[in-house]
Amino acid sequence: MDLSLLWIPATLIAAAAQTARNTMQHRLTETLGTLGAAQIRFLYGLPFALVFLAVVLAVGGDSLPHVDARFLLYSAAAAAAQILATVLMLATMQLRNFALSTVYVKTEPVLVAVFAVAVLGDPLSALGACAVLVATAGVVVMSWKPGAGAGGNWRPALLGIASGAFFALSAVAFRGAIVSLDSGSFATRASVTLVAGLVMQTGALVLWQALFRRDVLRGVLAHWRSSLPAGFMGAFASQCWYIGFALTSAANVRTLGLVEVLFAQFASRRIFAQHASGRERGGMVLVVLGLILLLYGTRGGS
Repeated sequence: MDLSLLWIPATLIAAAAQTARNTMQHRLTETLGTLGAAQIRFLYGLPFALVFLAVVLAVGGDSLPHVDARFLLYSAAAAAAQILATVLMLATMQLRNFALSTVYVKTEPVLVAVFAVAVLGDPLSALGACAVLVATAGVVVMSWKPGAGAGGNWRPALLGIASGAFFALSAVAFRGAIVSLDSGSFATRASVTLVAGLVMQTGALVLWQALFRRDVLRGVLAHWRSSLPAGFMGAFASQCWYIGFALTSAANVRTLGLVEVLFAQFASRRIFAQHASGRERGGMVLVVLGLILLLYGTRGGS
């Protein structure tokens, strides 16, 4: 069996689990606020991540890989970027409907490719450049409303794209952390990276909230029962994302993960009773088309 193809089902499962987690976080935002809702994915995801790691080690028979400064640096950068990305994503969801917010954030694969060119020197093919233009056009179409003030239209788009940018940075850095580990199976390396990131994120947010926002921390702890499912889904989604990162490039994983846009549209209609306009649906099509082109461009350049 070609294990390298496991990134495909892992990514599809991750996208579905992430949609479920985002739905739960979106609901908790009304009670806990943006920062509190962001915290639950880390604080209540950590126990499940530890269980995943224990199961992987027990089943695979691996020992814990050696962790060096490079791994810690990648993990810390990824953890910080993911916190910022989550807060910005939830803020976007408060301004626009759930499905459209997800599309803004899902410009991430384009940004992953751009960062790869700027930071790693990876080539961007002509098809890849076309993908960037098409996806950007889709965001413009979704954001623009005739006769309305520009400030009201562009703020959600800018917040969503900023969220996607930080998610892109975290994806690249988490993959860097995974490949920096010199031993262990792909599942072990993914699980160790997940635990390391969640430990850093939970510690940083708990410390900040204990010092400056104790009311938020008290709220997060008081709502533990309703937060546990979101924590589980967050940890499960991340486990699957990281397995994908261990087997192929972050751009491939995040581009296939665009199926989350379709999952989010379903959730938006069925759960939140939110509907996108025809113009917004057209923009979604352009964004998805651009990101599909990106996948083909990435393959062509590899």
